[in-house]
Amino acid sequence: MFRIEKTETLNKTFRMPAELVSRLQEVAQEQDISMNNLVVQCCEYALNNLATTVK
Repeated sequence: MFRIEKTETLNKTFRMPAELVSRLQEVAQEQDISMNNLVVQCCEYALNNLATTVK
């Protein structure tokens, strides 16, 4: 059976350097995805590949 799944989202405001925003916009356009989708994917990748130190 087909089920529609909806991901819960929240609105947040982040301040980013203008150059970073420009680079993100360029990549999003080149890949034909939304800027939001790109930022989510970048954040997920960064968190999944975060180097942790053992204390």
